[in-house]
Amino acid sequence: MGLKRAIRIPLTLAAWLMSLGLLAAPLRGQQAASTPKIFTLQEAVDYALAHYPAVRSAQEQVAAARGGVALARTSYLPRLDSLWQSNRATANNTFGLLLPQSVLTPISGPVLPSTSGRSVWGSAAGLLFTWEPFDFGYRHATVNSARSLEQQSAAQQEVTRLAVATNALDAFFDLLAAEENVRVAEANVRRWQIFNTSVHTLVDNQLRPGADASRADAELARARIQLARAHQQEQLSRAALADALGIAGTQVEVSPGVLVSPPPAANPPGTAVASHPLAVAEQARVRETQAQRQIFQHQYFPRFFLQSGVNGRGSGADPSGSFAAGPNGLGLERANWAVGLTVTFPIFDYFSIRDHEKIAAATERAEAARYDQTIQGVTDQIEQAQAAVEGARQVAANTPIELEAARTGELQSRTRYQSGLAAIVEVAEAGNLLAQAETDDALARLAVWHNLGSLAAAQGDLKPFFRLAQGEAGGH
Repeated sequence: MGLKRAIRIPLTLAAWLMSLGLLAAPLRGQQAASTPKIFTLQEAVDYALAHYPAVRSAQEQVAAARGGVALARTSYLPRLDSLWQSNRATANNTFGLLLPQSVLTPISGPVLPSTSGRSVWGSAAGLLFTWEPFDFGYRHATVNSARSLEQQSAAQQEVTRLAVATNALDAFFDLLAAEENVRVAEANVRRWQIFNTSVHTLVDNQLRPGADASRADAELARARIQLARAHQQEQLSRAALADALGIAGTQVEVSPGVLVSPPPAANPPGTAVASHPLAVAEQARVRETQAQRQIFQHQYFPRFFLQSGVNGRGSGADPSGSFAAGPNGLGLERANWAVGLTVTFPIFDYFSIRDHEKIAAATERAEAARYDQTIQGVTDQIEQAQAAVEGARQVAANTPIELEAARTGELQSRTRYQSGLAAIVEVAEAGNLLAQAETDDALARLAVWHNLGSLAAAQGDLKPFFRLAQGEAGGH
C-alpha cells in the first residue's frame, strides 16, 4: 500500500509538470509571435525585395519568358510522329472525289461489286519523320521575338523591384515621422499639464480669473487630442510599413540609425536617364514590337519539309469482295516506305501578312513615342526630386533658429504670465508656436534624408543613396 502511494505521488507530480509545460508552450509561442521585427532602412528595403509578392510574381514571369525562348528554339528540331490504329468497319467504298473536310471517314481500296453490312478488322501503324531544313529566317525571327519578351520581362522585373523598394522606403520614413510627431505631442502634453496645474493654483487662490483655468483646460485637452491623433497616425504608418514589407499583420519597429544625424551635403550621384528601369522596360517593348514585325517580314516565303515515313496496313476485306473471319486484318499485311520533299506556299496570305506587318509597324512607332514620353517623365521626376531636396535643406537650415526662438518666447510668456504681466492667450499662442517649431525641427532633417532617397528612386537606383548613408555613418 505504501509502495503504491509512493509511486502515485511522483506520477501525479510528473503529470502536473507535463501539463504545466504544455500550457507554457503556447504562451511561449504567443510571446515569440508578438515580438516585433526591428528594421533599419537598408534591412527594410532588402526584406521587401525578398518577400513582397509582386517581386516573386515578376521573377516567375521572367522564368516563364525564359521558358518561351527554349520553346521557340524547339521549332528547329525535326518531328517524328507515330501512329497505331485498330478498328472494325464496313468495306463499302465508292468512286468519286471529296473536297478536304473533317466529317466523312476516309476509306481506301477498290469499289466492291456489291455493298454489304458486314464488317471486318482493320489496322494501321506508321512513323513519319518531318524536318524543315531552311525557312528564310522565319524561325530565327520567332526565337528573337521570344528573346525580346524575356528581356521585356526582366526589365519589368526591375521596374517592380524599384517600385517595391521605393514603397518600403517611403513607408519607413512615414513611420519615423509619425514617431517623431508622437514624441513632440507627448512633450507638448507634459508642458500643458505642468502649466495647467500652476494656472489652477493661481485661480484657486483668486490670483487669476476662472476663465484662465478654462482656457488652460482647453489647451491641455487639445494637446491630448493631438497626441491621440499622433498615436493613431503612428499605428496606421506601422501597418503600412508591414504591408510594404509583405508581412501585413506583423508588428514592426524601425531603427533610424544614421537618419537621425545631420544629412550629407552631397546628393546621390546621377545616372543616365536611359538606364532608368522604366526607360529600359519601354525600350524592351520597342524591341519586342520590332521582333514581331520581323516575323511577318519572314512569313511570306515557301516552306520546305523533308519527309520520310514507313507504315503498314491490314484489312480483313479482299478486293474480290470476300470477307475474312476471325482476327484477320489486325496484322500489318502490307508495308510501305516513302521519302519526299513537300513545299507549301500560302499564296493568298500575302494580303493578311501585309496588313499584319502594317499593324506591327504602327505599334512599333507607338511604343517609340511612349519611350520618348517615358524619358520626359523620368527627367521631370528627377528635376522635381532635386528641387525637393534643395527645399528640404533650406528648411532644415532654419528650423533650429525657429525652435530656439520659440523656446525663448514660450519661456518668457510663461514668466510674464506668472508675474501677472501677460494674459493666458499669449501663453497659449507661444505654446502652440513652440509645438509647431518642435515638429518642424524634428521632421526637417528626416525630410532631407527622405528626399535624398526619393531623388535616388527617381534616378532609378537606390544603391547610391545607401552608399551615401553608409558613408555618413562611417563619418560619424
